[in-house]
Amino acid sequence: MRRVLKSGGMVVALAGTLVLAGCKAKDDAPAPEATPTDGPRSIFQEDGGESVLPAPTLPPLVMTLSFADGTDELTEAVSAELATIVDSPQVEAGGPIILRGHSDASGDGEANLEASRARAEAVRDFLVEAGIAEERIEVIAFGEQNPLEPNALPDGTPNEEGRAANRRVEVTVETGRKAEREQTLIETLSTPEASPTPTPRASPGAKPEAQ
Repeated sequence: MRRVLKSGGMVVALAGTLVLAGCKAKDDAPAPEATPTDGPRSIFQEDGGESVLPAPTLPPLVMTLSFADGTDELTEAVSAELATIVDSPQVEAGGPIILRGHSDASGDGEANLEASRARAEAVRDFLVEAGIAEERIEVIAFGEQNPLEPNALPDGTPNEEGRAANRRVEVTVETGRKAEREQTLIETLSTPEASPTPTPRASPGAKPEAQ
């Protein structure tokens, strides 16, 4: 009888040792590493966890075309620059195009004004022939009013380099388009729906206003 009890005690003690060992093994096991998706998520994150920033606004294109030779003829260099403008994303966006023509001060005011207009119109004709709608293009002639460089040197003699720089056309392609992207859920929910404006009812006997 004592042997049986003794054997039973040994079995119980062995079982207790195994349980304690199992608990210790669990305690020693490394904690699972946190995944990038654990914790609070930003409302500006897509399902992949990457932040979605607002698309940048497409800036306007501004370029200065030189007519240093004093004519309104398009040189090869100017034509190449205009080809770059035609293929630009700003032109593709469909915004207005402003051509500002300038001259030097070598002639009288009326002649300088016409020379600056002729240069801007030459640029306009190139753009129209390239497929840009003429109604998008505005021509403004400034003549000698806005020089980049002095037209004369301090001693009163003509500043030839300055006058050459002043004979130019400044091209500005306006655009406010943003890169296309899908709205996030929070942007969709926060965009108010346009509600129709109620039409005021005329009081009896009131006269209609002039349009």
